[in-house]
Formats: sequence, structure tokens, C-alpha cells
Amino acid sequence: MIIDVHTHHVPRGWPDLGWPEAPRLRVESEREAMILLGDREFRRIQDDCWNPRVRLDRMDADGIDVQVVSPTPVFFSYERPAAQAAGVARILNDLALEICDSERLVPFCQVPLQDPDLACAELDRCLAAGHAGVEIGNHVGDLDLDDAGIVQFLQHCAAVGAPVFVHPWDMADSPRLRRWMAQWLVGMPAETHLSVLALILGGVFDRVPDSLRICFAHGGGSFAFWLGRFENAWHRRNDVVGTSLLPPSAYLERFSVDSVVFDERALRLLVDTMGEERVMLGSDFPYPLGETPVGSLIRGAGFLTEETRAKLLGGNAVRFLGR
Repeated sequence: MIIDVHTHHVPRGWPDLGWPEAPRLRVESEREAMILLGDREFRRIQDDCWNPRVRLDRMDADGIDVQVVSPTPVFFSYERPAAQAAGVARILNDLALEICDSERLVPFCQVPLQDPDLACAELDRCLAAGHAGVEIGNHVGDLDLDDAGIVQFLQHCAAVGAPVFVHPWDMADSPRLRRWMAQWLVGMPAETHLSVLALILGGVFDRVPDSLRICFAHGGGSFAFWLGRFENAWHRRNDVVGTSLLPPSAYLERFSVDSVVFDERALRLLVDTMGEERVMLGSDFPYPLGETPVGSLIRGAGFLTEETRAKLLGGNAVRFLGR
């Protein structure tokens, strides 16, 4: 069983979401469309975002049995009033079920994370309707994952057994970051690293039961490379950094990461740091910065034993999904 835990969808259409800069879609052909933010072009997409038959054909070509299909983060709407974000989530989540009309496509929902009560209610509604878990952004405005409301939501996810996939979004912007897609090449890894720090140093893992299944996109960002620096700071500047009960390395068993790192040396570091039980195949399908062919890095990594390779390609994801 080969399972890709990191893919995205965009429906082929949705109602007016209710504010001038809201995401909308300009359909240009049966196969192509443009996501607009108001009148500004955001991203060109193709029918593999919304057509399950096309998606399944691509999966067959890459030897993928199952995809976890999550929202595209531009739709999170965390900056909007909570009731409005809840309405957006309901629309996109219901459309996701139409796209995931095969048992090989496993939908994850989105929630209005700025309001924990509404977020818990929407998660429960979606789990009852057929979603298998939830994707959340790595922050809500200036609130990181150790915010009390987000912790309340994570505690609820643990209680109901919903796996959580954390994806960076809304990266910092500056003239320096607008060159070379630097928001994606530098900002996304940094944002993911920061959110892992928030769960550890913010004491979230000390407050959330270890039944919580949570995975970070893009190999956990730069976290694995800088764990030693992080650990050193916890011990040497405990007056500032030591806000968790235990040092950072003690929490590695509490979360997983995907494999979207594109380089065998980076994958080796991930496996060495996180352990072979906590790295799962991810591709970022169907976007251009994703892995193609899906699974090629894990399949071609010479340092992996066949037993470990099988865990990364699907065994770990089976456990993450609770299957």
C-alpha cells in the first residue's frame, strides 16, 4: 500500500465567498483555470486539481494506491470573521467530498481555526460526512500553534481520533522575498520550523495527549537540520527557551513529517533525526513544486532497507490515518 499524505485539491467552481478579495476561479478551458484573489492572478491550475479521473490516472502512472487530499491553503480564510470562515470551510469541504469519490482519495477538511468552538463543530460535521482528518495552517495571524484556542482544537482532534496535517501558509513578505519564489523556497521551510518550535516550546505536547496524530509538511521545514542548535539553546539559555517540560529531542516521537525534501541527503537526515516510524511519503501533488514522479526519492534512496522503505511509502501513513 503506497500512500501519499500530502496532496491538494481545488474545486472547479464555488459560490461567491462574500468579500472583494475572496478567492474565485476563472475557468479557461475544460482542463485549465486560474485562481484569482479579487482581480489578481494567484495560481494557474489544471484539471488534476478537481477531476478525480485525471488524478487517479496520474496516481496509477506513479504507482500510488491512496492519496490524502487536503485543501489548498489560500482558502483557509483565517483573516476573515469566524462565521464567514466557517461558511467558506463548509462550502469547500462539501465540494471536496465530490472530488474524492473514490476510496483511493481520502479527504481532509479545513476548519475556521480562529474560533475553536466553530473549528471543532466543523471537524465533527466533516468526520461524520466522510472526511478522514483535517489540514490546518501553521498560524492564525500572530497566533501560533501554542495559542490556547488552537490547543483546544488539537485536544479535540486527539479526543475524536482525527489526524492533523499542518501546512505553512501566509508567509512573510518583503521585496527580498519576492525574488526567485523566495517566499516558497525560504519562507515555507522557516514557517514550518517555527510551528514545530511552537508546539514544543509552547508546551503544547505537555498539554495534548500523545494520542494526537500530527504531521508537518515539507519535511518539517528546516527543523531537522537545526535540532542541535535548538537543543543547545534549551540547555544553555533555559531562562528564555526552557518553556517545555523536557528538552526538544524528547518530543520527536510526538509528530511526523512528510518526505517532500527532493534530495537523498536531506531524506537521510530526516530518517536519522525523526526515526523511520515518523517519515511519510508526500508529494505536494498536483503543484509544480511537488515531487515528480511521486515517490521517486524514497524508492531510489540507497541507504534505506526494504523494510524501512515500506514504512515510508505507506506503513507509517496507515498508522497516521488510523486505518
